[in-house]
Amino acid sequence: MAKRVGGQAVIEGVLMIGKRAVIAVRNPEKEIVTEEVGKIKNTLWKKIPFVRGIYNLYYSLLFGIKALNRSAEIAYNEEMKKGEGVITILIAFAVAIGLFFMLPMFLTNLLKPLRGNEFAFSLVEGLIRIGFFLLYVWIISLMKDVRRIFQYHGAEHKTINAFESGIELVPKNVKGYSRIHPRCGTNYLMIFMISSVILFSFLSLFFKPTLEYRIVSRVIMIPVIASLSYELLVLFSKFPKWLMKIVISPGLALQYLTTKEPDEEQLEVAIVALKEALKGEGEDIDIMA
Repeated sequence: MAKRVGGQAVIEGVLMIGKRAVIAVRNPEKEIVTEEVGKIKNTLWKKIPFVRGIYNLYYSLLFGIKALNRSAEIAYNEEMKKGEGVITILIAFAVAIGLFFMLPMFLTNLLKPLRGNEFAFSLVEGLIRIGFFLLYVWIISLMKDVRRIFQYHGAEHKTINAFESGIELVPKNVKGYSRIHPRCGTNYLMIFMISSVILFSFLSLFFKPTLEYRIVSRVIMIPVIASLSYELLVLFSKFPKWLMKIVISPGLALQYLTTKEPDEEQLEVAIVALKEALKGEGEDIDIMA
């Protein structure tokens, strides 16, 4: 068995990544369809600090995009147009950069007292960024379709928690486990947001506070912050459980929004996905839950 498994919720199903990346999706006829969307490659990149984060995140995104596109086709019984998924993802990235990086910066720039104090500017900008992120998650959690995806997210976590406890994976057993998981991508996103506040505030001590610098730095530093955040998540996972829960408590709290209580049919889908992901040959990879 794989040492660690992870994955994500998709449309009417779950992506699980163990020795293989596999989706299990319930189709319109209520049948569970399983399909492999990728395999883990054996490489040294996944072991090098500050490189492994980008490597693992790349695979998380690659498998995640494939899984979302394919799950939509299975769940709705409609074939997506070629390139449609890629365009959607590119637009989503552009909107995310604009909403969570550019807009907070321009709003902070309207506060004249902060323009000459880059440390205070970066701090206030970061707090606005976190506020936008939390507001965004809360708003989408109210949408019916997103709520159903969040239920599958809860099913994924419950199944992984049950698997890591070593019990028999059946819905009645898995149902009692927590829908909160310390290795969740939600924790990573919160660490990313908080790290961006700290890093930009620190860099402000060494660079001239110009609008051009702020725009360029907010974009080119995203991979650096992503890598740093991953290493912090790995570091926190080695802490004693009580300390780890304190350190990542913002991300754990946010999971009460990004996961919802699943029903037994959704748990069944997550269990099927996990069992399929653990079959066959492959290399373990530390994908977030």
